[in-house]
Amino acid sequence: MTETADELSTPLGQETKRKKRRFRLPFTVMQALAVLLGLFLVGFATIALFTDNPFGGEPVAHIALRKTPAADEKSATAGSEQAAKSASKQPAANENKTVTIIDGSSGKRQDVVIGGDAGTGDKTDTETAPASPMAGVDPRLLEKSRYGMIPVVADGLKPFTVYAADADRTKAAKMPVIAIVVGGLGVGAAKTVDAIMKLPPAVTLAFTPYGADPTKLAERARAQRHEILLQLPMEPFDYPDNDPGPQTLLTSLTPEQNLDRMYWHMSRIQGYAGIANFMGARFVATDAAMQPIVREAAKRGLSYLDDGSTPRSTASSLAASQAMPFAKADFAIDAVPTSAEIDRALLKLETLAKERGLAVGVASALPISIERIAAWIKTLDNRGILLVPLTTAMLKSKSG
Repeated sequence: MTETADELSTPLGQETKRKKRRFRLPFTVMQALAVLLGLFLVGFATIALFTDNPFGGEPVAHIALRKTPAADEKSATAGSEQAAKSASKQPAANENKTVTIIDGSSGKRQDVVIGGDAGTGDKTDTETAPASPMAGVDPRLLEKSRYGMIPVVADGLKPFTVYAADADRTKAAKMPVIAIVVGGLGVGAAKTVDAIMKLPPAVTLAFTPYGADPTKLAERARAQRHEILLQLPMEPFDYPDNDPGPQTLLTSLTPEQNLDRMYWHMSRIQGYAGIANFMGARFVATDAAMQPIVREAAKRGLSYLDDGSTPRSTASSLAASQAMPFAKADFAIDAVPTSAEIDRALLKLETLAKERGLAVGVASALPISIERIAAWIKTLDNRGILLVPLTTAMLKSKSG
């Protein structure tokens, strides 16, 4: 009806225009489509952001290959060669190792090279000796340990007596004497050689068991007529923050373990007249730990030097109980390593020698220390004081 009425009302000559209707989706359907599109976009963005495959979305083809026997053999050979190369990069069990030693007084750190078996105190297999017997060493005064040759008493001879440096003991008995021990040698060939060559034979030299070739340096010292001592690394109060080095004697170990470590140290060089502590404020103050060490050293005909760094040391009484040659340093000459302070310390040493007849000083191998000590020694003849090796001072102290 509506359509017919429209036609009747339309002016003549004009066609009736029909209105076009637009198809519209219901509003709820449009909302649903928008939500689905949003979820798709969020999912795509998540995959793009959090997937670590840089080629994600690109076509990938997987091809299965079968190895031929020749290929297998070539692959095995390459694997063996790679394993051999890797093994060659690994340090051998007996290869040299680099360790850091911390000086107890200055805190200075120094890297040194030692034998690769240094940390193997609990091994039961026979170890390769780190050093062959030195020239001029009496073979009768050596016995074999699992680490190498160590000193022993034989035929009534003791290392203390045989390896003592020459001295005029008759003259020493009649006048004030001073003994000086320069320690920490063997670590750093240059400073060790300086001490050997620039100081007179009456100066005793003490070697640590570390260094690339301690035997060669100790042998050179004895060739220059110095008597030598072996310094045993011992536990300080702040161990392990302050670590003397591998195989340090520790209060936490059993006597057997510490003796085993002592044998390792003693095998590093030969021809020494005695031993001394290297650091070790806690160890030397612990009677139960020190007693086996002092007893063993006495049994092997050695003397003992206490560096005097701690008043709580039990070394003096333990050495006396073993009738062992002993000395205790009065002080360190270069505790303050300046020319003025070293000269002042040497003057103090002179005063002690004149008052008591005997004084013992210790020093490190610093260039300034060697320079000042060498210059001071040249003036001793005019001061009425005799410089003597430590063994001579020990004998004078015992006789006094």
